[in-house]
Amino acid sequence: MFNWNNMENLKRITLIAIFAMFVNGVKSQKQSTTQNAFINSYESEQAKKYSQVVNDLKPIYKSNEYFVNIRMGWLYYLAKQYSESIKYYNIAISIKPYAIEARFGSVKPLSAIQSWNSVQAQYLQILKIDPLNTVANYWLGVIYYNRKEFSSALKLFEKIVNLYPLDYDSINMLAWSKLNLGKLSEAKVLFNEALLIRPGDSSALEGLKLIK
Repeated sequence: MFNWNNMENLKRITLIAIFAMFVNGVKSQKQSTTQNAFINSYESEQAKKYSQVVNDLKPIYKSNEYFVNIRMGWLYYLAKQYSESIKYYNIAISIKPYAIEARFGSVKPLSAIQSWNSVQAQYLQILKIDPLNTVANYWLGVIYYNRKEFSSALKLFEKIVNLYPLDYDSINMLAWSKLNLGKLSEAKVLFNEALLIRPGDSSALEGLKLIK
């Protein structure tokens, strides 16, 4: 005896299967389109065709997707369109506020336009997320040093030297910070340590001459 219920169930199963195949096909096509756009952008970047690189990504651009926004930020930086670069990096930061790579990325165009307060703000945010990040500690220390805020600079360089006692750049900057704060004997020890790592270094030798 023919069972209409079984027939209806079979129809439902068939429709669900067809729909699933359609959805998977659309997803696969979308993924392929996105991957191809990124591949094309890498090729254009390698050829230094930066305007073309941006055009490669625009068709797949979405304001809520991290990868494409951070990529656009980088590409606009390479094209020296710094305002656009900062805009896309900021979008990436808003999508993943605890990801420090987008913040480091934004430092590049901000530095290019010499927006040092904004650079400082990004380094401070990075250090809130990752207090022992040596790159952020070092370059924030350099900003403080250049502003003659030697006590603030010293704390950051000291933090790095405690982590990496053989890091020449941090030892040298720590020595200069101590020198400018009048801590001459401590600065002398550090300059001599710097010379053990990099013999004959002009910066360390200059510092020692100022102490003598």
